[in-house]
Amino acid sequence: MQSVKRLQRFTSYVFLGISALLLISCASSPDYTPKSSAKGSSSTYSSSVARLTNASWSDLPGWYDDDLTAAWPAWKRSCDGLVRRNPSGLDWRSVCSASNRVNASSNQAIRDYFETHMKVMEIRHQAGPSAGSDRGLVTGYYEPYLNGSRQRGGVYQTPIHRYPSEWKKRKPSKLPTRSELLSSGQLKGQEILWVDDPVAAAFMQVQGSGRVRMNDGKVIRLGFAGTNDQPFKSFAQWLLDRKEINRSTATMQGIQAWAKRNSPQRVQEMLNANPRYVFFREMPSVADITVGPIGALGVPLTAQRSIAIDTKALPLGAPVYLSTTYPLSDKPLRRLMMAQDTGSAIIGAVRADFYWGTGDQAGEYAGRMKQQGRMWVFLPR
Repeated sequence: MQSVKRLQRFTSYVFLGISALLLISCASSPDYTPKSSAKGSSSTYSSSVARLTNASWSDLPGWYDDDLTAAWPAWKRSCDGLVRRNPSGLDWRSVCSASNRVNASSNQAIRDYFETHMKVMEIRHQAGPSAGSDRGLVTGYYEPYLNGSRQRGGVYQTPIHRYPSEWKKRKPSKLPTRSELLSSGQLKGQEILWVDDPVAAAFMQVQGSGRVRMNDGKVIRLGFAGTNDQPFKSFAQWLLDRKEINRSTATMQGIQAWAKRNSPQRVQEMLNANPRYVFFREMPSVADITVGPIGALGVPLTAQRSIAIDTKALPLGAPVYLSTTYPLSDKPLRRLMMAQDTGSAIIGAVRADFYWGTGDQAGEYAGRMKQQGRMWVFLPR
C-alpha cells in the first residue's frame, strides 16, 4: 500500500513458516453483487469469495456480553474513512451521521444503534475447498518496538532506510535484491536511523510499521514507504528447509532464539534468503499507545478492535463481529472488530488478521495466533 494506504501489514509471525506470512496492504474495491431474493426469503450479497446471508443478532455468540464502548472509538474512526472515501459504494453516510447522536459510554445505546441502523450478515466461503463453510483462519499482527540511534555506533549497526530519492525520480526497471542493496552501498545516505537488532529490523519489515525507542529518550514512529519490488520469500521457510527449526518453533520467538545461537554472518545469510527489502518513512509521533499505525482505510488502527480482511469478500471499514479463541487456547475471543486493514496473505471470506497493538506483549499474542474463527459483517440497512 503506497504512503498512507501503505503496503502494510503482513501477517502474524506464527505463520512465518508458510506462505501466508507476509501481508502487503493494498486496498482494492470489493466486488459486491447484491442479489434480489424472493419475497419472504433472506437477501444475499455475494462476491467471488464470500457468501453473505441475513442473520439475527442473537446468532452472534457473546454479542450481549461484549464491551461495545471499547469498540466505539474504532467505529468512529471507520466512519471517518468511510464518509471520506466510501470505498465499498454502500450508503455509510447516514449510518455514520446517526452515530453522532449515540451515548458513547452506554453499551445498550451502542447496541441499539447497530441493531437499528444495520443488518448482520453471516459470512461463509463461496468457492474452493472450503465452499459453504463458516470457519476460517484468524492470525495476528502488531506494531513492534525497536531500540535505535540517529548515529551509527556501538550496538546500533543495522540501518533503517527511507525510499531512495533517485527511485522517486526514475525507478529502475529491475530493482536490486536485499543482499545486493545492502552490500553495494546503493543506500548510503538514505538512513533514517540505526537499530541494535537485525532480526527485529527484519520483523518490522514484515509488520510494515514500528516504533523506535531512541537513545536520547525520544520515540520515533516509522511507517511503510515502499519496497524493492522483489518477491517475498520466508526466512522461516529457509530455516525449516535446513532443519534449523521445526514447525512449532517457526514463530517470531523461535526465530529470535535461533538468531541468538548463531553467528552474525549466519543470521545475515538467513535474512538474505528473502530478496524483498522494505523502506520506511518517519511518521508524526503519537503519545497514545492505543492509536496504532494507519491501515488501508486511511485511519489509525485500534488495538484489539481492528482487523485486516480481504476486500474482495468484505467492505473495507465495515464492522465485523469475530468469534475465535485466544492464541494457544480454547478461551473464547468474541468481540466487535472494524475491518480497517488489508494484506496480500489475507485471502478468503472467513479470514482475518487481528491487530493486537504495540509492544512486546502484543507481539507475544500476535506471534502465536493461528486460530479458527467465524465472522459476521454489519451492513447498512
